[in-house]
Amino acid sequence: MKAIVFYEHGTLEQVQYTDIPKPEPGPDDVLLQVKAAALNRLDLWVLEGWPGLKLKFPHIMGSDGAGIVAATGKNVRDFQVGDRVAVNPTLSCGHCHFCLTGRDNMCDHFAILGEHVDGFFAEYAVVPARNLLPLPDHVSFAEAAAASLVYVTAWHSLITRGQLRAGESVLIVGAGGGVNTAAIQIARLAGASPIYVVGSTDEKLARARELGADVTINRHKEDWGKAVYKLTNRQGVDVVVDNVGAASYFSSLRSLKRGGRLLTVGNTSGPRFEFDNRLIFGKHLSIIGTTMGPIADYKEVMGMVFNGRLQPIIDTVYPLAEGKTALKRLAEGNVYGKLVLRV
Repeated sequence: MKAIVFYEHGTLEQVQYTDIPKPEPGPDDVLLQVKAAALNRLDLWVLEGWPGLKLKFPHIMGSDGAGIVAATGKNVRDFQVGDRVAVNPTLSCGHCHFCLTGRDNMCDHFAILGEHVDGFFAEYAVVPARNLLPLPDHVSFAEAAAASLVYVTAWHSLITRGQLRAGESVLIVGAGGGVNTAAIQIARLAGASPIYVVGSTDEKLARARELGADVTINRHKEDWGKAVYKLTNRQGVDVVVDNVGAASYFSSLRSLKRGGRLLTVGNTSGPRFEFDNRLIFGKHLSIIGTTMGPIADYKEVMGMVFNGRLQPIIDTVYPLAEGKTALKRLAEGNVYGKLVLRV
C-alpha cells in the first residue's frame, strides 16, 4: 500500500511517499480503509523526535483519520465491513486505574496514533474497534478527520478541565490553528463573553470573528498583553487558552484576572521558559495542563460536529501523494484551520 513514512528522525527530507506492506488487524482491531487524514503540528514534532520517543521504522505519520471498515478482528462485534467511521486518536489500555475511572487520556499506557504507533497517512490503518465512532452519511470523511484531535483537545481543556461557564471571558492565543478555531467555536457554544483572540494577520482575525470572536488583536501591531489589560478595564479575563508556550506565557498570565485559569495545551514556540511565581500566588491564578481527552469527551464533542453545532475548518485538501507538500506548508505556518489528505 502507499503511505507517507520516515525511516529516521530529522527534517522533511526524511519523509517519503512509498510502498509498504498492508497491516493485519488483531482480534480486537479493524482494518480501516483510510479515506481522509488530517495534519497536525504534532506530525512535525514526531518527525524531529525527542528523547524517550521510540518508534518502529518505517513510521507512518498522521494522528487523525476517518474511513471505511475493510476487515474486522475475530472479537469485533459492533462494526461490520463497509461501515463509515471516525477514529478517536488516543490509545488506552482500558484496565488501569485511570481508564476504569473514565480518565483514559491519562492511561498508564497512553499513546496517540501517528505519534507513538503508526498513523493514518496511508491507504490502510489498523485501529482498535473501541476507538471507532459511526460516521453519519451527511458528514464527510475530511470533516471527521479534521475534527478529531483538535476538537477533543479544545473541548477537554475548556469544558472538562477548565470548567468554562456562561458569561466568563476567554482569551485564545492564536487565530488560525486547528485547536484555536475549535476553541473559538466551543467558547461561543458555552456562552463565554467576551471572546478575545490574538492572531498574526488581519485575514486570520477576520475569520476568527466569523467563528464567534468578539474582539481580535493583531500581535504584530500591538502588545496584546497590554491591549487585553486595557480592554478589560485593567481586570483581565477569566480564562486563557495557550498552546504557544515560551513566546506567550508571560503575556497569557498577565492577561488573567484575579482567580483566573490558564489552560496550557501545547508549546509550539518551545517548552522551556521562566516566569515570576509572585504573579501566580499574588493573583490566585490556576495553571491547568491538559492534553487530548477521554473517550466520553470525544464522543460528546464529535456528536456536536455531526449535528452541525460545531464546524471543522478545512483550509486545503491534498491527495495523499502530495502529503510532503502539505507538511511543508504546515511547517511554514500559513494555514487557517486544517490541512487534510484525501486517500
